[in-house]
Amino acid sequence: MIKVYKERTRAQESTNAIERLYISMRHLFSRGFYKPMGVSGETLRKSLLLLRPEIYGSIAEEKIELNGLTYVIERLPEGIEECQFINLTSDEGYRSSHFKCIVPPKRRRNCYRIDKDQMNIEITRGRSDIYDILTHLTFLFIESHKIKERVLLDDTGKTTREWENLEEVVIHNKILSDKEKDVLIVHLGSILGRTYDEVYQSYNTFSTEENPQRFFHLIYWLGKLAINEELHDKKRSIRFSSILSEEIGRHYHGETWANDIKKVLLNEGLINRPIHIISANMHSVLNSIYAKHAIPKEAKNKQGFSLFELLSNANSKTLQTAVKNFASKNGLIYIKDESGTNINVQVIDTGKISFDSDLISKDTAENKPVIIVMDYAFGEQAYETMDELLKPYKEEGNVHHLNVESVSIMGKAGILEGGKGDIMIPSSHIFEGTADNYPFQNELTKEDLEGFGVKVFDGSMVTVLGTSLQNKDLLKFFHDSTWNVIGLEMEGAHYQKAIQSASRIRGNISEKVKVRYAYYASDNPLETGATLASGGLGMSGVTPTYAITQKILEQILK
Repeated sequence: MIKVYKERTRAQESTNAIERLYISMRHLFSRGFYKPMGVSGETLRKSLLLLRPEIYGSIAEEKIELNGLTYVIERLPEGIEECQFINLTSDEGYRSSHFKCIVPPKRRRNCYRIDKDQMNIEITRGRSDIYDILTHLTFLFIESHKIKERVLLDDTGKTTREWENLEEVVIHNKILSDKEKDVLIVHLGSILGRTYDEVYQSYNTFSTEENPQRFFHLIYWLGKLAINEELHDKKRSIRFSSILSEEIGRHYHGETWANDIKKVLLNEGLINRPIHIISANMHSVLNSIYAKHAIPKEAKNKQGFSLFELLSNANSKTLQTAVKNFASKNGLIYIKDESGTNINVQVIDTGKISFDSDLISKDTAENKPVIIVMDYAFGEQAYETMDELLKPYKEEGNVHHLNVESVSIMGKAGILEGGKGDIMIPSSHIFEGTADNYPFQNELTKEDLEGFGVKVFDGSMVTVLGTSLQNKDLLKFFHDSTWNVIGLEMEGAHYQKAIQSASRIRGNISEKVKVRYAYYASDNPLETGATLASGGLGMSGVTPTYAITQKILEQILK
């Protein structure tokens, strides 16, 4: 009998690679430490190279991936490329120390440079944060060894002329003339396997007022530490603190965060009022309710969402402050996070709004809605925070069940059909890598969001373990198969799991709770040049953000 072996598709290989990545990361976390470029990190490296995620571009090629490098560095603390030792810790009191807190531009995580060789990164947002960091570090170290391979001539330590020129500039902090900078950029092109234009663009991207030559320093230290590993056995290592190992998955930060919110509701006499939870940013609900009345001069003659475009401008700090001050006098309470979740909250008591608005309901004060706006969660953190928020509040022997009438989720997501700025309305969440699927009745419909000048799609959404791990083969399978997936994101299944558990199993909230999900597209990972590494939405994100916010508020308040 002849056995027939079916050749595995790239989508199947990618799925297996993702599974191996997560099993390996969990094993390394349990172990407590590993060396990313040693034997212990081999599975991570091989799986990532097999997967070749779109966001990491040319990771499997000899040339250095510049767009992916930009994406990763924006999400890791400045100076991490110089550190041989990277420690992942819980919130262990560093904020009270004299260490400077370093917050990456595109991730809310507190980091501390302990000395010239060690960086500590606080993990307070759950396992997804660990996966995110380890994936980015694996990419970073793979790229560093590609630099080493291109500049190290032999095992005696002899390096290329181009590398020696770069080293002289970085070590001695030389100030370069424009011509000298051009010469070094040409040398970097040889080191990185990239054109002059590509290197020059990256130089400008990384350049800051404080450190205009940051790109030179970044490339040098990535290569230098890889050379040290090769020649001097100074292996880079990643450690997980014992306290982090004890706390992860136990909702330590989420419970504190939720109780802080409920304490405010109790003290303000709001805990028994109809409550509507919105997971969104910290500006769209605020501006939608208050902006027109807070800054009437600027709002006059503004059509559509042009007022919100004005407020979204980086030069509009004064106007933004005026809106916040007006809101604080009309029912808005701002709760700055002290728990470590890095999720700030706004509580809006619509009964204290003193102006007439088409949005505000005409109910009596005791029946007017209370809106809780929570900033974006990250991956599995969505389950932790929502699960804790929907639990009853216990104080002095009393148990207060929250009267939650609706939960609305607005977020950014990758779209598989359409482009940046388009809108997705999910009918279910498919949890990648598991058999868990979460169908639900979405109060928002495709028709609700049409007519705003952006395309709207409806269908299933896949909740992925990490957006940085997706490749075209896997995403095309989700899109083209009977799953009919329209987009990917990281929190939907986690939110719905918490809502269904609270309403249908635990009885913490009513089974009649209404849910709304809507996403606007931050990228299209199926299109070359349209991944997250290609940059943000800019002003094109204003229309979908405020269109979704407006529809959510209309359903809540009318």
